[in-house]
Amino acid sequence: ISTILFTTEEYITRPSIHDLVNRNTHTGRIPPCNPHKKRPQQRRHNRTMPTGNTYQTCMAELGDGGEGNGTSPSTEELLLCISSKYDNASSSTDNSIDTLFLIYAASIVFFMQAGFAMISAGCVRLNNVQNTLLKNLLDACGASLGFYSIGYAFAWGGSTDPATATTTFIGTQNFFLVGVEDESFWLFQFAFCATSATIVAGALAERCQMTAYLAYSLVLAAFVYPVVVHSIWSPSGFLSATKPEDPLFGVGVVDFAGSSVVHLTGGATALIATLILGPRTGRFYDLRGKPLEKAKDFPGHSLSLQMLGVFILWFGWYGFNAGSTISITTGENYLIASHAAICTTLGGAAGAIMTL
Repeated sequence: ISTILFTTEEYITRPSIHDLVNRNTHTGRIPPCNPHKKRPQQRRHNRTMPTGNTYQTCMAELGDGGEGNGTSPSTEELLLCISSKYDNASSSTDNSIDTLFLIYAASIVFFMQAGFAMISAGCVRLNNVQNTLLKNLLDACGASLGFYSIGYAFAWGGSTDPATATTTFIGTQNFFLVGVEDESFWLFQFAFCATSATIVAGALAERCQMTAYLAYSLVLAAFVYPVVVHSIWSPSGFLSATKPEDPLFGVGVVDFAGSSVVHLTGGATALIATLILGPRTGRFYDLRGKPLEKAKDFPGHSLSLQMLGVFILWFGWYGFNAGSTISITTGENYLIASHAAICTTLGGAAGAIMTL
């Protein structure tokens, strides 16, 4: 801004500019007015950007200073105009970076579907590979339709501002993404939802019909998972740590990247499903239902697919954990994202070694 303003002798010699700058900043420059943002779907994108030289743009906009007497704009008016242009440009840049960050993280998380598919396919017998792979595909398809239509609305609809949120059971707005401005946030949340749904695929391997599995994917993505998300992550949830008044036990439930919201939901669903379906035919009982003296081993047909799935999932966790900062430009979130990535690396490595 100083370079633009002080290019002529006239503006260099005006002391009022220095007074204005010193009065509005502690560092000798005008900082961007971009405080801690709300959740991404409420960010306002400044898509109208000035073209050409900012100084010339402001001079053209101010014209005669708004007084209609043919005089040049005052120094204060010009400074405020340039500051506004700078703030708008900075805010638009931050929004663009955050959107790209969320799409990138969501893409990595969604790639975990391939990892789950490879592990499941490698762990089943050869004659059940096609069935297992199709179930993983149905997870992604069912989750996308269910979460797009009503799931996102139940999870986040109308409950993003902690200052005005009231405790509700589920959200009541934004069905079919109507009124949602930042759709990259939906994409990121959908990737989480699909992950929660696909956890069950391995638990039901070799013993579930396709129609029933598709129905399960739709129900979990459209209602079960969104209710848990709303309860913990939404400011309107009764367990939320961002609840404006009286959080649970004074702190609420803190879940940074979905250990409870995503994985506990998927794991509990898988446990219930296995209790209903029971073991695979011939594993512990014969075809007549009589217990076997010794359980029959059903080894997976491909260790290579299992190992490939492990590395894909490990890679996906970087988007899962680091991406949970939501915004990479806010405060020191870039440091939090980096730390989350390091913890992900060390956690995976230590877990593998301890298992061996």
